[in-house]
Amino acid sequence: MKVFVTGASGHVGSALVPELLRAGHQVVGLARSEASAARIEAQGAVAQLGDLDDLDGLRKGAAESDAVIHLAFKHDEMYAGDYQGAADADLAVVQAFLDELSGTGKALIGTSGTLSYSGLGHTATEDERVPSESPRGAARNAIIDATDVRGSVVVLPPTVHSALDTAGFIPILVRTARATGVSCYPGDGKNRWSAGHTLDAARLYRLAVEKAPTGAILHAVAEEAVTMREIAEVIGRKLNVPVESIPAERAQDHFGPLAFMVGRDAPTSSTKTRELLGWEPKEPGLLEDLETGFYFEQR
Repeated sequence: MKVFVTGASGHVGSALVPELLRAGHQVVGLARSEASAARIEAQGAVAQLGDLDDLDGLRKGAAESDAVIHLAFKHDEMYAGDYQGAADADLAVVQAFLDELSGTGKALIGTSGTLSYSGLGHTATEDERVPSESPRGAARNAIIDATDVRGSVVVLPPTVHSALDTAGFIPILVRTARATGVSCYPGDGKNRWSAGHTLDAARLYRLAVEKAPTGAILHAVAEEAVTMREIAEVIGRKLNVPVESIPAERAQDHFGPLAFMVGRDAPTSSTKTRELLGWEPKEPGLLEDLETGFYFEQR
């Protein structure tokens, strides 16, 4: 297949492009800059210059391809405090793709996050329905509810980890601990995040574009639950700084753009994803990756 990929030069995209190429697919990757285009082309794919605001360009990329994998998101806006604005832009992109692909039966693979399951009180499964009123819920639901495209959504854990991860949640936590001289966790630190390796996530996206059924929700989760205290303890030990609890009223000052996320509890299962697509994570776990040390190199 010829696959159009947004976010092709980013963290997960940089693993997904070679994964697709090795499987015999052609890849056209969206690039916001000449530098990003060069990285995409160096991997053997074709670059299409443009960004998430260029809806006509996105429609063109979709029309000229057999499938679309939508990875890109306006993370800069989210970290600046406008999560809803970034989510609204994402919904506009998804609607443009759905309009272009309507009636073709082509695959559209979207992206969401397991922190959408926060506060359920149980381990989330692929059967969960996320309210459209939640920031990324409308885009997710638009894809899985579409009947005239082969739409599915890959749900990423907050900690998609590997040496390719230079700007995600774990690097931010490491930089925060280094800058403040303390590695903090919220409250008692028992809240849980799911986790998964970048290379395992890339394999799941490939399987999704090849054979996921219409309306599938796919969890790119290798570990259902890693506590924030466990994460903070490894970071503290690797940086040789104290590890401390931080109360909710100080979270914004300490964690900055991650303050509204660090206290969330969202354990997530991927049992049904594994059964549906035969996907089996095989890369190192989060704490093992943290122990390896690459997250603590000055990059």
